[in-house]
Amino acid sequence: MANSDQSQAISREILEFQERRSTALSEPDGAAAPVRPGLWLHFFSHEWSSAVLYLFLDVVCWVVIYRVAGWFRYDAFYATPFQFFIINLIQLGVIVTALYFIGGYDRTVEKLTLGYAAEHILAITAAAVVSAMLIYSAATFDQTMKPSRGVLLLSFAIFLPVSLAYRRWIRQYVVASSASRSFLVIGGGAAAAHFYEAYKNSPNGQQQLEFVDVNEERVGQPIAGEGSPIVQGNLAGKLNNLGKRYSAIILAERANSLSTELLERLVHAQFQETRVYTLESFYETQWRYLPLGIVDPFWPLQTGFQLARASPYHYLKRLFDIVASATALIICAPLFVVIPLLIWSEDGSPVFFRQERVGRDGRRFILFKFRTMRQRSDQASEDIYTREGDRRVTSVGRWLRKLRLDELPQLWNALKGDISLIGPRPEWSKCAERYEQTIPFYHFRHLVKPGITGWAQVNYPYGESDEDAVEKLKYDLYYIRHYSLKLDAMIVLKTLYTMLFGKGR
Repeated sequence: MANSDQSQAISREILEFQERRSTALSEPDGAAAPVRPGLWLHFFSHEWSSAVLYLFLDVVCWVVIYRVAGWFRYDAFYATPFQFFIINLIQLGVIVTALYFIGGYDRTVEKLTLGYAAEHILAITAAAVVSAMLIYSAATFDQTMKPSRGVLLLSFAIFLPVSLAYRRWIRQYVVASSASRSFLVIGGGAAAAHFYEAYKNSPNGQQQLEFVDVNEERVGQPIAGEGSPIVQGNLAGKLNNLGKRYSAIILAERANSLSTELLERLVHAQFQETRVYTLESFYETQWRYLPLGIVDPFWPLQTGFQLARASPYHYLKRLFDIVASATALIICAPLFVVIPLLIWSEDGSPVFFRQERVGRDGRRFILFKFRTMRQRSDQASEDIYTREGDRRVTSVGRWLRKLRLDELPQLWNALKGDISLIGPRPEWSKCAERYEQTIPFYHFRHLVKPGITGWAQVNYPYGESDEDAVEKLKYDLYYIRHYSLKLDAMIVLKTLYTMLFGKGR
């Protein structure tokens, strides 16, 4: 007992020393002023800065590239400067919209990865196609306008690598501007400890976490065992000295457990100084999924749900499902001849896989896929999950899974209305029954139509266990809450990336 008290006293002394040291560094006095950060790092410390700079560079680069490309090709294809301005405005609108869908202006999106580069390429390519359609449609009504295909293609070909290059360059400054600052986490209980573990295992957890608690009993204790940050005290002093020490405040305690004065101080910080996150908003903003710990039976009744009412997008999405699935079935008709022949030549018939799945509101339906596994025995002891390197998967099936071509027959389900093109994965009825008994709030997945592809499918690996089902549910709940055209567009781009680069399983 004496040793425990002595170790706690030592921990408190170390904390006090570190706090005095960090306060002294953040408050220059006299000749001992610290080195000031560079102008760029100061600029990028603001949340809005990177988005403004991205947008400014996109506009300037596009106008310059489009104008110079036309000049080099000696194309005078617009009768007046006003016509040139309107066409540039349309093209920029399409480009900005496409980049916005993939998070091209989002400070929290990691832009140094190969995954983002692929999405950026797909977004600019889609913008080029849409721009061409709009411009040539306008040219049919205005004979004085003669747009050049060469200039348009050349401009997009140059703009694509340039826009990706300066995004990667700016991202380095955004990361550097945040590296010297910490997240101030208010709370020292179980929720804060769980958040620490999640943050430590996240791919973008570069910033330090500093935990502080109003409960003095927790001060001096490690937040999550040996080697984890020590919970500190003096919350009022830290809030009065936010300055450049903290990039954000994360509230890991329930609001009703905090004093009125502290809540008022946090509201002031949110609007005047530093952004304040609840755990829920941090998970959703930074990691794009919803932690199950904050979900309760009344969760769908909260504000912010687009699907809670019959929005126009709900009907627009159904119309898109009909048109897109019918068009895709016609375009992919040759594959419906070739793929069955490949499946039959390796493993005989049947070539289609039929299984009962659960749809919206728990409705059962039969889902169709190309068969990728050898005939199942349907025995209770059979593994219901497909493992990596599973011997039951055929050679043809392995390639179909990688390219997601085994999903093509589901276009018929989408055309009929059993599923949508985009939504949570339609689960096998046997799995759904088990999950509803073992996973809290799993039934919320059935608030929307399931889909061929979805937010969980493009963000989380193929599920191989009940634990994976829990993790994927976090992404499904995020999709349900943020059900929108923007999110569906992001899923489409991520799915194309998965198909083109063979990331499926």
